Amino acid sequence: MTDVTAADGRLLSPAARWLASRRGDAGLRPYVVYAAALLIFGLFAVTLRDDGFLTATNLLNIGRQATPIAVMAVGMAFALAASEIDLSIGSVCAFSSLVAAAGVANYGFVAGALIAVAVGAGIGLLNGLITVKVRIPSFLVTLGMLGIVSGVARNMNNLQSRPIRNDNFLAVFGGGSLGPVSSLLIWTVVVGMIGHLVLHQLRWGRHVLSVGSDRSAAAALGINTARIRITALMASAAAASFAGVLLAGRLAIGRHDLGENLLLTVIAAVVIGGTNLFGGRASVAGAIAGSVVMAMLNNGLILMGLRVSDQLIARGAIIILAVALSMREQKEA
Repeated sequence: MTDVTAADGRLLSPAARWLASRRGDAGLRPYVVYAAALLIFGLFAVTLRDDGFLTATNLLNIGRQATPIAVMAVGMAFALAASEIDLSIGSVCAFSSLVAAAGVANYGFVAGALIAVAVGAGIGLLNGLITVKVRIPSFLVTLGMLGIVSGVARNMNNLQSRPIRNDNFLAVFGGGSLGPVSSLLIWTVVVGMIGHLVLHQLRWGRHVLSVGSDRSAAAALGINTARIRITALMASAAAASFAGVLLAGRLAIGRHDLGENLLLTVIAAVVIGGTNLFGGRASVAGAIAGSVVMAMLNNGLILMGLRVSDQLIARGAIIILAVALSMREQKEA
C-alpha cells in the first residue's frame, strides 16, 4: 500500500490517510448522514432528557415512525438514481391504505396487501409510460398523478376512514412483534436488504445507475433506457404502496390522507442519505439512515413543543442544504 503524503511531503497519520482517500474517491458525502444521526441523537438526548426522549417507548416509537419513510425512501432512491423523480408517492401511499383495507375485508390479509402493492406498481407503470412515451418530465407527470390519485382516494370512501379488523393483517403489517422487535422494524430491515441487493448485486440496479449517470452512453452500451426508467418509477410507486399497507396495519385503518404529507420528508431522507438528486448515485443504507434522522428530528421537535409549521420549515431547510451539496458535487465531478 502506497503511503499518502501531504503537499509538503510529510507522511499523514492513518486517520488523515483515510480522509485523503475518501476525498479522492467518493468524498465524505456518504458518511454525512451517519454523523448527522449521531449529532441529532446526542443533541436531543441532552436537551430532552427530562421529556422522555431516551425512554424505550419513545425510541421504539421513532423506529415505527421511520418505517414508512424508510420504505418509500428506498423506492425513491431508485427513481432518483435513474434521474427521475416521483412526487406522487404520498397520494399513492394513502390510496393504497384504502385499497388494502378493502382488499383485506373481501379477500383476506395476504391478498389485500398484494392487491394494494400491485395497484401502486400499476400507477408507477402509468407514470413511467407517460414520462417515456409522451416525453413529459417525470416531475410534471407525477405532480399531475399526485392530484389524480389523491382525488380518487377521496372519492373512494367519501372521505371516511375504513377500519381494518383482520388480526393477522394487523399483526404482520404493523401491530405485531417478533419477541421485543416490532414487525415494522423487521419490514424496514427486509426492504433495506432487498433494495441494497438489487442496487449493488443485480444487473438491473447497475443499469439504473448507468442510465441516471449518462443516458446516452447507457443507450450506446445496449441498455434499454426506456425500460429502466419505467421500472424505476414502478419501484418507487410500489414501495409507496407498501408503505401505505404498513401504515394501515399500524393504525388499523385505511384513510385518504394516510402518509400524504410524507413527500418532503422522504425526499430529504433520500438526498441527505447520499443519493444524488440528479441521478447516477444512490445509497439504500443511506436512505434508511436518512429516514431515521428525519423521524428523530420530527419526534424531537414535537417533544420540544414546536408546531407542525416549524417542522415543515426544518424539513425544507434540510432539503435545500442537501440539494446544494448535491449540486456542488455535480459541478466538481
